[in-house]
Amino acid sequence: MRLLALVLLAALSLFILLSPSARALRNVVFDGYQRLLPLERVTEPVAIVLIDEDALLHYGQWPWPRTRLAELVTRISAYQPAAIGMDLLFPEPDRFSPGAIVDELPILPATLAQALRAFPSNDERFAEAIRGRNVIMGIAAADYVDPRFRDPPRAAPVLTSHVRDERLRSQRGHIASLDVIDAAAAGHGLLNSGAEDQVVRIVPYVERIHGVIVPALGVEALRVATRAGLRLEGGAGGLLALRFADFNTRMQNDGTTWLRFSHYDPDRAIPAQAVFTGNVEAERLRGKIVLLGVSGLGVLDYKTTPLGEFIPGVAIHGQVIENLFNDVSLVRLDAAAFLEAAALALCGLLLIAYVPRASALKAIHLALGLVVVLFGAAIIAFHHLHMLFDFAWPAIGTVAVFTSAIVGTLTETERQRRVLRDQAAQMAGEVNAARRIQMGLLPDPRELLGDGRRFQLAAELEPARTVGGDFYDCFMLDRRRLFLVVADVSGKGLPAALFMASVKSHLKSAALRGGEVGDVLSRAQEEIARENPEQLFVTAFAAIVDVESGEVEFTNAGHEPPFMRTPRGAPERVMDAGGPPLCVLQEFRYVTWRRKLAPGEWLCIVTDGATEAMNPQREFFGVERLRTSLSWMPEDAEPAELIRRLRDDIGRFAAGAEAADDITLLVLRWMGTEAAPDPS
Repeated sequence: MRLLALVLLAALSLFILLSPSARALRNVVFDGYQRLLPLERVTEPVAIVLIDEDALLHYGQWPWPRTRLAELVTRISAYQPAAIGMDLLFPEPDRFSPGAIVDELPILPATLAQALRAFPSNDERFAEAIRGRNVIMGIAAADYVDPRFRDPPRAAPVLTSHVRDERLRSQRGHIASLDVIDAAAAGHGLLNSGAEDQVVRIVPYVERIHGVIVPALGVEALRVATRAGLRLEGGAGGLLALRFADFNTRMQNDGTTWLRFSHYDPDRAIPAQAVFTGNVEAERLRGKIVLLGVSGLGVLDYKTTPLGEFIPGVAIHGQVIENLFNDVSLVRLDAAAFLEAAALALCGLLLIAYVPRASALKAIHLALGLVVVLFGAAIIAFHHLHMLFDFAWPAIGTVAVFTSAIVGTLTETERQRRVLRDQAAQMAGEVNAARRIQMGLLPDPRELLGDGRRFQLAAELEPARTVGGDFYDCFMLDRRRLFLVVADVSGKGLPAALFMASVKSHLKSAALRGGEVGDVLSRAQEEIARENPEQLFVTAFAAIVDVESGEVEFTNAGHEPPFMRTPRGAPERVMDAGGPPLCVLQEFRYVTWRRKLAPGEWLCIVTDGATEAMNPQREFFGVERLRTSLSWMPEDAEPAELIRRLRDDIGRFAAGAEAADDITLLVLRWMGTEAAPDPS
């Protein structure tokens, strides 16, 4: 499954690097940056004069006579602007010129026609109005050669350094204004700012037309206002630098740049009618770069910006000037796609390595954290470094790889779960077999009763798990001596059960070799210690009962003290000390204690699983409840009945709570000499 995630990661990285389809989402993301952090307008170096619907209503439909435009330029110049940029073209002679009227009206008297032809043309009068007034005329680049403009365009010289000319955006031809008007202008700038049906994101700052480098209208207007020369230099990261006066901006290697847009404020535009009537505050035009454009119906020149605004095309040139004036640039490095692919690769490899080893919640947090880091890096690059980094495709790829890794991990987890389920079933079968074997190792006390009924004996073991570490044993050493032991191995489960089998074997072997019961435990401890690599220990209560005389010798190796009860008496706890659990103190010699049983007296030996049984309130059954339970036992209860009643009392107290330890119960009742068989 990791292989699938790696293949997906490689495919997405190549998609980011090579696929043109990635550009569509990338543009949406870059527009989102602009909307999230639009450029704040801190200065106002530009004033826009619009020939709007109101001006057309007062002065007639477009195009106006060039004399009307000459008047408009003259009135604007009276406010002493730094430069005037014309977002207009005048490639055809003015049809309102006196000579053009004569050509249109051949019925005019000859003297009148001759007089009209003597007047200057409107184009000449317009040229005279713009001459010497820092007016920049527009040039429209075209992908064909217009027969009217076969010569290269007029443009201010641009010095270049380390610039690869073949990378600059180039056009075969152009459309300019009439030569008489063009020659009177102080500068010439490109009008092209993007297709009408597209969002304007990228604009050319410079473009090669007919072999001549021509700056954009906004660039040229600012250059003319500062009376500086343009210099174009190659820079790091595949970028170009455009320098003039105190301005220095970065561009893409083809001469274009991404504009930082501020919100368009229609109230900032000055209606041409207000200029004609003089109803304009002087400060709105003085020292500004004035851009003249058209916005009336029928002559629409509107553009869509990344901010979702539909603005007059002349306002795009205003944004260019504001970007340059405020030293704002926005570029995308040539290696940006490689950086985005590398970011995706890094995030993907991190997820592929981490997800299989982490919890689902931690994996989700990591994936979300990586997406947040990508977005944060993109915003920092946009706002502080003025560079465009696309976080969307790396983020989408990160989520896709995360999903693939999660699916792969879940699939592998399911496979492992099936394996574990099979192993658990197999282990359960083996553990059940171990339980049967363990329980088979325990003797059946009923086989020791014999014919004389000299004693009664019953025992029960209930492991806390399938197998446990408690055990009991009882067997006849000879015709009249009974050996019994109840023990508890430290720990639970299969390890304790295995150790229990070894301990039981050593105890029986030590008992059959004879001696007092204290000696039996001492010998057994020596044997057990030699086969105890895990340093486990065993508590044990062992006794040898003379079934004919009722004499009992016993010792306690750290075990729960048993209870004895005589007929019509109260349960008495046997507190005689014996010693520590087996395998705690090596070479410890256990002491033998003796006591004589009365006829009908019984001995009850339990493990700590009985006294430490807990209920849902986490209360212990305890010694006193055990004493009380034993005191309620009927006088004539046989050992098996006594064990059953005691087990029921413990079960009622536990109320279904899970057992914490194994429970072992053993009860011996001595019947007395009267129950002994006749020796004959």
